[in-house]
Formats: sequence, structure tokens, C-alpha cells
Amino acid sequence: MLGTMANNIISVPLNTIAEDLDRPVASTVLAVSAFIIVLAVAIPVAGWVGDRLGRRRVLLAALLLMVVGQALASLAPGLELLIAARAVQGLACSAIPPMVMGMLVTFFPGQRLRVMGAWAAANGAGQALGPPIGGLIADAAGWRSIFVLMCVLSLVAFVAVARSVPSAPGHRERFDLPGALLLSSGMTLLLVAVTSVSLPGARLALIGGLAAIGLVLLLLFVAVSARNPHAMLPPHLLFETRFLRSSLAAFVQMFMLGTALVAVPLHLTGPLHMSSWHAGLLFFQLPVVMVLLAPWVGRAAARWSPRLILRIGLLTLVVGGALAGVVGEEADGTWATWLISAVLLVLGAGMALVQTPAAAGATRSPAGGRGAALGAFSMLRFSGSAAGTAWVAIGYHHGLLALFLFAAAVVTIGLAVTFVGPDPHDDPASAEPAY
Repeated sequence: MLGTMANNIISVPLNTIAEDLDRPVASTVLAVSAFIIVLAVAIPVAGWVGDRLGRRRVLLAALLLMVVGQALASLAPGLELLIAARAVQGLACSAIPPMVMGMLVTFFPGQRLRVMGAWAAANGAGQALGPPIGGLIADAAGWRSIFVLMCVLSLVAFVAVARSVPSAPGHRERFDLPGALLLSSGMTLLLVAVTSVSLPGARLALIGGLAAIGLVLLLLFVAVSARNPHAMLPPHLLFETRFLRSSLAAFVQMFMLGTALVAVPLHLTGPLHMSSWHAGLLFFQLPVVMVLLAPWVGRAAARWSPRLILRIGLLTLVVGGALAGVVGEEADGTWATWLISAVLLVLGAGMALVQTPAAAGATRSPAGGRGAALGAFSMLRFSGSAAGTAWVAIGYHHGLLALFLFAAAVVTIGLAVTFVGPDPHDDPASAEPAY
């Protein structure tokens, strides 16, 4: 929950931050993107480090680094240093998803759907609390106070983990330096290229070159890892049907969430002239639905088919994205508030239906026992969020209709991928269904 809040708590007051620092909103969005980019790039290595040094120890170190990053952001005199502080926060947060997911499946064997439902509920709670709290604090005490609060919460989380979470010892494992460098550098160049497209004066040739080099490095990562018996992430595990479907479903779900998380508050506080607090409260509905539905989704997936629930969720996101574009483009006045509220409920339901089966599927795949693989799953999740945020910076001036129709098209591709390849079979030794 803390990691999710750290990501989204400044999405509502972005206009306020832009005005205070006298910078355009498109540049201020980089404060969101920097967090997500560093997080996405560092997660696989953080997962390997957790396996090597012990997940509890690495989680505690990450929380201390989060304290430092939040403190630096509260003191940042300009946008550049704020972006740097947000990058430190993203680095700290990179250890949280693989550590938490890995410890949950270790401490609660055979209950993946239930514990991933709880994990999804915690993510939804962070999504629910971040925007309204950020809007309320920005209106009442200034946007810098947001980071002071997060600094205190990070210290509380550190104490809670130190006192209550059992030790999770690591094990010796050779570090795959070539694989780590190729994966991290390739993802960095690719995400930087995607994010930089929206910047004023951006050179498309340079951006295209960065993206091309990033893709080449990722292909080299696959080729080098396939020949390395000690690879951090063996490619055959990443391309296994269950892991691939789950990861891509998580990517497109987060692409839609990243788009909504930035575009909707900007639309509410801009053309609809709502206060940051009012906009955050309205957006509150989407993650609340995620929280409320998460336990039911876990039970439904266990009773029926996780694969069916996943596909229904993706289809719901396609419909919700299309509705968001139409409503945002056409509605105004009092009706706009009600219609946007209804659309957020649909999107929240779709997020909930995707998040739990996708996470449970990734942990139950052959790759699910590796911290680096769980990191790769989270890397794709947050890469989707980074891509969605970048897409808002690129396409916001074209209107919400084009913005959300494109996001719906991305989710449609993710839905189509769930039909690619052989379906996994049930394991007779497991009480849980296959994905």
C-alpha cells in the first residue's frame, strides 16, 4: 500500500506543482514518470538481491531509502531536483513488489489466490488513498507536505516490518552481471525514449535511436541469457504461457490505470475547474472498487477459472476505456461528474478482475519461485503505468476520446494474447486451478 501511494500521491496536485515551480504540466509529469521508470528498471535486480541477501533485510533497507527520497523531495527547490528525488523513491520502491509477493507465497503455500487477493486489495487501498490524500494535503498545507507525510509513513512501515515480519534468509546464487546490465540498460533506454516524446523540443530522431538501441539490448539479453546456465532470468521461463499471459495482462491493465490516473485528475482540475481535493475524492471511487472486489475475485477465480476472470476483466477495461473517452469528450456541467463517476466504477471493476488472477498466475508459473522473475512481472506492470503516463503527456492535447480509445486498443491486444499458445493444465497435486 505504501509503495502504491508513493507512486500516485502527486497525480492530483500536478497542476499545483507546475504552477509553483513555474513549469509546464508536460514537464511536471516527469516527476511521475521518473519514479515509475526507475522502479520498472530496477525491480528484476532487486528481486535477485532479495533472493541473495534475504527478502526481509532488503525490504527494510528499501524502506530506509524511501525515507531519504521523500525527505529530499520535500526540500527540492526546483523541478530537476524533485525529479531526482522521485527517482530515488522509485529505486526504493523497486524492492517492495518482489519482496512482498515472494514472502507471501513462501509464508502461505497453497493459498496463492487468497493471498494475491489480499495483495491486490492492498494495492487498491494505496490507489484509493493516494489521490485524495495528495489533493487534500496540497490544498491545505502545500504540495511539499505530501512528502513529509510519506516520510513519516515510511518510518512507520519500517518499524512494523522490523517487529512483525519473520526472517526470510537468502541463499548463495551467482550474479548474472551481463544479463542484469543488458536488461536494465535496455529497459532504461526504452522507457526514457517513450517518456521523452512529450517533452518540448524533443528530437524524434534521437528518441527513435534510443528506443532502437534499447530494443537491441533487450534482444541481446534474451540471446545471452539463453546460453547462460546461471542466467538471472532464463528466457524459456519468461515466455512460458502462464507467465507471459499474466505479465502482459498486468502490463495493459496498468497502461489503462496510468492513463486514467493522470488524465482524469488533469481533466477534472482543468476544464471542469474542480479543486484538487474534490478531484481526488471523485477519483477515489476507482481504487475503492478495486479494494472491495479483490477478495471476491480471488474466491471467484478459485471456484471457476482464473483465465475466464482475467479475460472478463480485460474486456471490462476495453469497454470502460471507450466510455471514458466518450464521456470525457462530450459531458460537461453536473452530468459530467455523474458520468465520470460511473466510468470510474467500470474501470475499477476491470482492474480488480485482472489484478488478482494475473498476480496469482505469475507466482504459480515455473518462473514464480525466482525473485528476479517476480521482479520482471512487476517491471512489466510498472512499465505499463509508465507508458500510460507518457501517453497522457503525448496525447492529452488531442482530447480524451483519442486518449482513451488508444488505451482501450492496447488492452484489446492484451486480451488477444490470452488466447495465444496452449492453455496450462490443472496440477492434480494442487488445490488451485491452472491459469
